[in-house]
Parts: sequence; structure tokens; C-alpha cells
Amino acid sequence: MPHNTTATLAECYERARAGSYGFFASNVTHFDVLVGLLRGSASVDSDLVVQLGREEAAFFGDGDPAVGLDVFGACLGTLAERHGVEAFCNVDHVHLPDSFGFLEAAVDSGVPDSVMVDASAEPFERNVELTAEAVDRVGDDVLVEAELGRIAGVEGTTETPGDEAFYTDPADAVEFVDRTGCDLLAVSIGTQHGVASGRDLDVRPDLAADIDGALRDAGHETPLVVHGASGLPDERIAELLDAGVCKFNKNTRYQYEFARTTADFYHEHVDAVRPPAGVENDRAGFFADSDWEPDKTFFHPHAVSGAVRDRIASVMGDLCELTGSAGETIHPGQ
Repeated sequence: MPHNTTATLAECYERARAGSYGFFASNVTHFDVLVGLLRGSASVDSDLVVQLGREEAAFFGDGDPAVGLDVFGACLGTLAERHGVEAFCNVDHVHLPDSFGFLEAAVDSGVPDSVMVDASAEPFERNVELTAEAVDRVGDDVLVEAELGRIAGVEGTTETPGDEAFYTDPADAVEFVDRTGCDLLAVSIGTQHGVASGRDLDVRPDLAADIDGALRDAGHETPLVVHGASGLPDERIAELLDAGVCKFNKNTRYQYEFARTTADFYHEHVDAVRPPAGVENDRAGFFADSDWEPDKTFFHPHAVSGAVRDRIASVMGDLCELTGSAGETIHPGQ
């Protein structure tokens, strides 16, 4: 079934929050990643949240983000129906105030079920102002995720100045949601964009729990989001789920799995693709004057794509089990 309505996605998050499970919202940088994510989610009967930012949209649109949104939306809807997966699209990191035009184009495309607007680099009052304006502009068409605090590291090609993170204050979180009306809140609790594994990060599930508690006490049923989840240990994910987090952003892990699987595949089959020593590198003549010829079994693009899709599917299935979304599809039996 294709990516569905805003109300259905909101219900998914409500169910997840009530059941202390969550979703890895997965950035899609390549078509093979999308197919793998859908396969993996279908294999464990989980709903799926996928994401793309402006850079990914431009990639799918051969340089034009608006075209890319249309292309991606068509692929997502058709393939989700083929796999029987309830799949939703979030447009990730729409940086404000520079990208209001892209925000409106994204919403007008009808592709996203939610948008993540990011003015977290601005002072608190300016962040509130810009986020509230974004919420007002999109109306009830999509859910709006906003960010309070700042997460260190590299997101796409953008690096947080000074590689410095600022933790989110629970009282500020309540005021922020009060004044902006955002539907989800990404908080800074010590994670970082990129690969967190092996880094000396002070990740604080206790702070996430304090923020969640403060929002509940103020009457807000606002799902929390953690960016920079690649490399976090399983036990930290479990603690964050208990603390009220139900959306984890993951991107770098899939990029590495794509590159590593491709590299391993061609390393294993290099003799089928590259001519051996002493054979002229006659690519234009396709080695017609040589006793050696490349093996299409391995140089055909579908061969390596199949390996990538299988690997991403395996990773995604494991991640759904980790966050508890496996078996929790909102439309069982369809």
C-alpha cells in the first residue's frame, strides 16, 4: 500500500509512544537502499518511515529537487504497495529561513507525510518564530518535526560549527512546543550526526525522559526524535525507547552498507571485471582481440544491486526488531 495520510502517520507515532516502541526513520540516498528498506520492513511486518532531504531529492531528480520529490514519491508508493508495507515519507532537515520555498514545494508535491524543519542553529526566540511560521504555512497537510538544541557532526554536507552540541532543556522544550505547535520534537541529548560508534559521547537517556515527562505534565503528547542514531549501541536504543523516543534518524549506516557491500562484491569478482596483466585495456573494442573477456554474470549492474538490496533488507529487519516495530503494523493482514 502506498505512503498514506498524515493522520495515519500520527496514529503510528501515538501507538509507538504508548507501546514504548519506535521506528528508525531511514534516509534514502539510492534506489537500491529504498528497495532494501521495503523488503526488510515487509519481512518482519513493520511499518516504515523513510526520509530524504534536499540533497537526496536533487539526486533522484538529476539535480532538480522538485522533480526528485515526484520521482521518489512515485517509487515509494508503487513499491510499498507491491511489498504490502505501510510506508511514510518525511522530508528531512529543511533549513530555515533559507528553504521556505523548498518546504512549500515539498508540501505541494503531495509526497511527504511529514516535514522536518530545522532552525536549531538560530537563537531560541528565532527558532520559535521560524518554526511557528513553518507550522502555519503547511497547515494540517503534513506533520511538522522541529529541532531544539543542536546536534554535532555532519548532516549531508553540513557540519555543525565547532562540532559542538547543545543539550535541550526540558522547560525550553515545553515552551517551544507551546508556542510553535510542532507535532514531533527532535532533541539534543548527546548524539551526533554521522557515525557515533567509538566516540566519547555523553548520550543521556535520562534527559530524554525528563523532556518527555515535562511535555506530558504540560499536556503535550509530543513524540520525541533522536537524530544521529548510527552506531548507538542496542542498550542505549532500548533506554531511549523507555524514555519516550519513538523516532530515530539513521542515514550513515545505510551509506556504509551500500559502499561496503559494493566494494566486497567487486573485490571478490575483480577478475570478472578488470582485465589481467598483459591484456590490453580495450574497453571500446570490448576486448575483441583478447582471449579474455569480462563476465556479464558479475558486471551486470543488477548483480551488485541485488547484493546491496539483500544486505539493506537484512539490516532493516534487525533494526525493526531492535526498536520493537516488528509485528506492529498499523494495518495487520493487509
